[in-house]
Amino acid sequence: MRLPKPLVEGRKTERMSHASFRMMVLFFDIIDFFYPHIAKRVKRFGIGEGMTVVDYGCGPGRYTINFAKLVGEKGKVYALDIHELAIETVKKRIAKRNLRNVQSILIEGYNSTLPDETADVVCAIDMFFIIKNPTEFLAELKRIVKRSGTLVIDDGHQPRSVTRQEILDSGLWDISEETPDHLKCKPRRN
Repeated sequence: MRLPKPLVEGRKTERMSHASFRMMVLFFDIIDFFYPHIAKRVKRFGIGEGMTVVDYGCGPGRYTINFAKLVGEKGKVYALDIHELAIETVKKRIAKRNLRNVQSILIEGYNSTLPDETADVVCAIDMFFIIKNPTEFLAELKRIVKRSGTLVIDDGHQPRSVTRQEILDSGLWDISEETPDHLKCKPRRN
């Protein structure tokens, strides 16, 4: 039995309006100013120097910047989003910090445009709840992660039971670690 996705029900698009995006950025900037928790959070994702990380659904880049610091100059971060304002915001933030190890990519749908087995770690943070076709989305993430790679995903604004069920129902991923904050998954061997 499939659990409902109450916050996505009736949603026609997975892309938010420009006004909503701008409000989200303002809200995140205020939160991050008063409660800078992201740097601490990403240390638990298993990202290390020299890795390739995909920040899928990067939004304004609040995780992207931290990933870039963790992978260092020899690593690479791909910041992907379907919203052009997200990509514009990330480009401004990486230019301001002179980060040369980040590439932002505007994508359409779930197609990341990245080659197969690109990433050591794929992060889908605070966005899975809005995905209309979880199996199709998770298939793309599996395609771009290395066989030994990891998917770090959180619930966003949906119950953990829904997140777990959608991951397991896809038949593509095994949950290897579960914390109150996120799930780590390994690609299932077929």
